[in-house]
Amino acid sequence: MTTTSSPRSDDRPASGRRYAAVARALAGEIRGGALADAAHLPSERALVERFRVSRVTVRRALRELEADGLVLAAPGRGWLVRGGRLEEPENELMPFSAAAATRGLRPTSRVVVARSRAATFEEAEALAVAPGSPVFELERVRMLDGLPVAIDWCLLPGGRGGDLERPDWRSASLYEALGAAGSAPVRADYVVRADGADAREARYLDLAADAPVLRADQVSFDAVGRPVQLCRIAYRGDRYRFRASLGRRP
Repeated sequence: MTTTSSPRSDDRPASGRRYAAVARALAGEIRGGALADAAHLPSERALVERFRVSRVTVRRALRELEADGLVLAAPGRGWLVRGGRLEEPENELMPFSAAAATRGLRPTSRVVVARSRAATFEEAEALAVAPGSPVFELERVRMLDGLPVAIDWCLLPGGRGGDLERPDWRSASLYEALGAAGSAPVRADYVVRADGADAREARYLDLAADAPVLRADQVSFDAVGRPVQLCRIAYRGDRYRFRASLGRRP
């Protein structure tokens, strides 16, 4: 008499339907917005309890979502939602690191440029300094939980933020440096527009060329109205959202 071994539970048709159902439910929540702004998915244990399936089934569902580009496995940190976005607080001037902290995200930076140099005519005009005056240029790739969100270029008048050559700009905050030097930004002129990523931005932000980005041009001012920071930022369109309140004049 011959015997046949029972198939593994995950090979059974019912199990296949279960993992597909879990993947569809989570994908719907991500695309629908319920999970799109979360830093992490619920833990595997929480998903097991929620859907009343095995851990193997949950992992198959997560791998399906990973293949669809909706989630990303982060060793030691669980599963990240690729659609997770940083959202600027409404009508509030807030540093990148502080905005990330309010959403439970871990901000880090990759420094591309950090140097002192002379201001060009256009830069000097924007910062209200003399052409050729010393300025500090800082360009960083800003990341949340290890995923690139924006490439951020800033220019500051020399001396306005203290000794800007010293901080470790992988984690240091420009706002804190300006505040410590008595030049804290209190308001900003902010212009936002949609565009396609150029080749350099696409490389730093892990995008295809011409993928959508949101560009922001910002000039920040201190309490006495002096320009203290000139910035150009390109955000990944799928990882950033800007909010504002609009009112109609009577």
